[in-house]
Amino acid sequence: MVFNMITSLTNPKIKRLIQLKNKARLRNREGVFIVEGSRMFLELPKEETAELYVTEAFLHLIEDKKRLTEQLELFQDQYEVVSEDVFARIADTVTPQGVLAVVKQKKYDAVELLSGQTARKQSPPLLLMIEDLQDPGNLGTMFRTAEAAGVSGIIMSRETVDIYNPKAVRSTMGSVFRVPFLYTDSLTEIIEDMRRRDIVVYAAALHHSLNYTEADYQRGCAILIGNEGKGLRRETVEAATRAVSIPMQGKVESLNASVSAAVLLYEAARQRGL
Repeated sequence: MVFNMITSLTNPKIKRLIQLKNKARLRNREGVFIVEGSRMFLELPKEETAELYVTEAFLHLIEDKKRLTEQLELFQDQYEVVSEDVFARIADTVTPQGVLAVVKQKKYDAVELLSGQTARKQSPPLLLMIEDLQDPGNLGTMFRTAEAAGVSGIIMSRETVDIYNPKAVRSTMGSVFRVPFLYTDSLTEIIEDMRRRDIVVYAAALHHSLNYTEADYQRGCAILIGNEGKGLRRETVEAATRAVSIPMQGKVESLNASVSAAVLLYEAARQRGL
């Protein structure tokens, strides 16, 4: 197997990849993001992949891995090989798997999300709204859960961690390619628009709330999840249609944000006949 290999950290492409990994502003300016790892490589949409980088070890590995080989064949040798040392610098993981791609960001329209036009099946919209979440792993997990529960779209406050953060992308396990989402400067304005569209908004809150199993999720609805430590802002809860809570025993004060989202979304899915 003969190929040209990038071996220098001063290579312009490598310097740019390191910046894309670390700087959200550059990712947004170029409209791309970094995807890393064998599992995510298998999920890569060919038409949205701008660049692909692999190591020699990865190319040898896929000789015994049919699915990886078939996926690489889709790119028709349109990839570049980098040395192990260089790959270690462009990778975000402690133990890199030797494959990394630059993928085009997607743009979604709020009208489409609120109307349910993005849903995979014809049904009233089921939306997840996230306010000021800070942990990229939590956000990625919530994307994966949202896809599994049949969510039609995710709407996030501008202060929520960047979904294109490399750790968040990996945590989605591919859901970032399939679940429509957008960031907004004002969740309360979006909520007002939802209510005009007869979409019920349930805010996850501990006080003055309804047991989450008693809420009706069969009509168009949205579920609001807040920051890991502070929860939702008071004005956001007040803008919602109703606050709901998940009963807890023992001395536990609250659940992890992604766990709360999973419980509420799957109750909605249950009521909708998932």
